[in-house]
Amino acid sequence: MKLRKDAKTELLKGAPLFAHCSKRELAAISSIADEIDLKDGHELTREGAVGREFFVLIDGTADVLRNGRKVNTLKSGDFFGEIALVHRTPRTATVKATSPVRTLVITERNFRTLLERSPEIQRKVLQALAERVAPTTL
Repeated sequence: MKLRKDAKTELLKGAPLFAHCSKRELAAISSIADEIDLKDGHELTREGAVGREFFVLIDGTADVLRNGRKVNTLKSGDFFGEIALVHRTPRTATVKATSPVRTLVITERNFRTLLERSPEIQRKVLQALAERVAPTTL
């Protein structure tokens, strides 16, 4: 069963990258998110591989692994990979489904297209990124 648009928006608003976005802007972001069902054991990301998508778990669970060791468990509503939307950098961890999962996925390509069409969303995403980086540059 597909998520309603407002449910997608609600899931996305928890991501720090979208912290300054309005409901209307979150709705625009949710419109480029695809719902994907994956099987237990599927690797959503692989440590060291270049990331190109952002994920939000709708249903199910997944383990976060670094150097093959479990460091966290993700559940419904958790998200990962948002930096991949703005910078092609190697993934810092492997995320592997530990049950069947349903996810929202936003690709870097679709996100860049959205930012080109919406300078206001672009400005707010840059503001959120600056706030995340600022404490580390003091």
